[in-house]
Amino acid sequence: MSYERNFQIGLKPLTSLPGDIIRLWPDGPTTTLDGVGAEGEFRGRVGAVGDAAMLRNVSDPTLTVYRPTNGKPNGTGVIVCPGGGWRILAWEHEGLDVAHWLVAHGYTAFLLKYRVRATPAAQADYDAEMAQMAARIDVTRKGKTAFRAMSDIVPAKSFSDARAAAADDGRRAVAIVRERAKEWDVDPAKIGMIGFSAGAFLVVDIAVDPRAAPLAFVAAIYGGETLGRPIPKDAPPLFTCIAQDDVLLYRVVEGLYSDWTDAGRSAELHIYRRGNHGFGMAKQGMPSDRWIDQFREWLADLEFA
Repeated sequence: MSYERNFQIGLKPLTSLPGDIIRLWPDGPTTTLDGVGAEGEFRGRVGAVGDAAMLRNVSDPTLTVYRPTNGKPNGTGVIVCPGGGWRILAWEHEGLDVAHWLVAHGYTAFLLKYRVRATPAAQADYDAEMAQMAARIDVTRKGKTAFRAMSDIVPAKSFSDARAAAADDGRRAVAIVRERAKEWDVDPAKIGMIGFSAGAFLVVDIAVDPRAAPLAFVAAIYGGETLGRPIPKDAPPLFTCIAQDDVLLYRVVEGLYSDWTDAGRSAELHIYRRGNHGFGMAKQGMPSDRWIDQFREWLADLEFA
């Protein structure tokens, strides 16, 4: 089953030509996550979206290249990192749909399929496990008692290894795009990342600890934290947004913005009155629907358009 869909909104469809899908670690990653079975695809509810395509049990990370479709390539590359709590990848509305939007506006998109932790092979068992996990999260915490860190929501030990593996995959993706930038008509100085939820944590982890040259820009959509780590003096400009009714992460994102600006680094934060968690490219008729246009304006202001 392919999730590369033809869109009926007046834009050209995405295409993936042979050779455009790149394995990040042809000889296998340097670290592994225990118990990850065969990769699976399914549709279901995720975040604010009632029906979306998702992947789970990803152990062989890849990068898929999408070239501009508007006839006006701008030389900027954007690595797209879907979310999913380090358990799944919200492949459609936080991945393919974002890549589609980017290429329609002249960007070269690189869709990252990063490793996630193991989940049960049977879909029914996975669904039951997710329901049990959700039931343990106290969604009544708001205002002064709202969650301030990811480890307040779920124990850090339950996702730390997967979070570290995802960041390793992200750094490898950045290295590959830089090494082959000329091949894809991308300026090596104009490579940034955008991530959603767990993908937002991924891109912030790389921005804080790049282990290479800094990114040109980073966008953390409803997620991301610094864990108290110092912000590099050359940390990239940050774009972040969140809905106030995202009871899990809105205070976490506010903290991310404060950490960035306290360090004297460029940052832009949008807080929407409504939008819930996980809106991605879905249109809900809510204030959060505007985020992609504001992201584009931010990129243009930085001269990445």
